[in-house]
Amino acid sequence: MTRRDDLKNLSMLGQTQHALPASPAEATLEVFPNQRAGRHYFITLNCPEFSSLCPVTGQPDTARILIRYVPHELCVETKSLKFYLASFRNLPAFNEEIVNQILDDLVAIMKPKEIMVRGEFSPRGGIQLTAEARFPETHEAPR
Repeated sequence: MTRRDDLKNLSMLGQTQHALPASPAEATLEVFPNQRAGRHYFITLNCPEFSSLCPVTGQPDTARILIRYVPHELCVETKSLKFYLASFRNLPAFNEEIVNQILDDLVAIMKPKEIMVRGEFSPRGGIQLTAEARFPETHEAPR
């Protein structure tokens, strides 16, 4: 297999890095060129073991984070995404804000044609919360 020069800027993939970033602001999301930029296709990423902290109680919140996007010229590299998502583990933030921050950060780094981030948070106090954010914004009913 020949080495692709367009992948030389990926610093995490293939490395044995164990230190997780302390926060999303310290995390590095990496991208690589989409080899099928002319095609409209979906990439779905599922993180079933996401965790963060309630900003009021400090108790852990757990969730399944689902990211579905149509890439434009760039795709997110999944190891860097894993480290980025893990960096939320000590972040006190409301569930809705987390979903919107993930969307904003992915839009900023990839500039996808479209993207949806959905957080299905575990029940707390008998209520299960799901938050979904999209780019570009649409006013469709949730699926």
